[in-house]
Amino acid sequence: CPVVPVYGGRFMIVSPGVVLDDIAQQVAAGAEHITFGDPDFLNGPGHAMRIVSALHERWPHLTYDVTVKVEHLIRHGAHLRTLAETGCLFVTSAIESVDDAILRKLDKGHTAADFHRAVALCRQAGLALNPTFVAFTPWITLEGYRKLLETLVALDLALAVAPVQLAIRLLIPEGSLLLNDPDIAALVGPFDEERLCYPWRHSDPRVDALQRTIEALAADGCASALTRAETFTRIWDATMEALGEETGIDLSGLDAKPLPTLSENWYCCAEPTDQQMRALVQV
Repeated sequence: CPVVPVYGGRFMIVSPGVVLDDIAQQVAAGAEHITFGDPDFLNGPGHAMRIVSALHERWPHLTYDVTVKVEHLIRHGAHLRTLAETGCLFVTSAIESVDDAILRKLDKGHTAADFHRAVALCRQAGLALNPTFVAFTPWITLEGYRKLLETLVALDLALAVAPVQLAIRLLIPEGSLLLNDPDIAALVGPFDEERLCYPWRHSDPRVDALQRTIEALAADGCASALTRAETFTRIWDATMEALGEETGIDLSGLDAKPLPTLSENWYCCAEPTDQQMRALVQV
């Protein structure tokens, strides 16, 4: 349900009546949960609060999730409790990286410290945070990837992250401003008409090798119905092996309560995986 699309810097709202009518159609079709997928959900906080309050009043049994930018979680943190009280189960937020230099390259508008703050604000409000990442970029290092995994463990988020999020490679589509970056220009190949992106190779082949390994581990974990803890452990071990360090991690201390998740993983700025390309060919 779109709420606050932004076009060319202009803020344009979709009237509450239109949004609620859309939700009504979905509820009539049997929906018990609604997703607000626009990352600018809290760009107009007053408007958004009116909609979720009306939603909860009309359908008190209905749950929902929202997608919110880190900067908005911090700026409008006072509204997070209202989300929890009106049926919001979790917040998806595109964190992308825990490295400030990479976040500046991606022009994300937040820092690693902001990510930590957003986690704390969501927890204070009783909301689960569903962070997403572009884990593999031309600027990541093996040590930087290990830091990402360590940060997730330290923040008790290792099980909140869908394993595929730890395998995602940066998508560079046609017209991307990243092509103006000399670091990128030196690494990309010709435009791939099938995948609709510019393929790139990392300057350190070990990073690309690790990405392929983790993508396979994430896919195998899904196919084998492994728990997120089991798959995260495999990803951790593969990373430590790539670094030549001791493997093994104990996730028993993490909160084991059930986490609200989507049945289909959320992607942002991701190169298509080989598994996705095979599925398209089959269709």
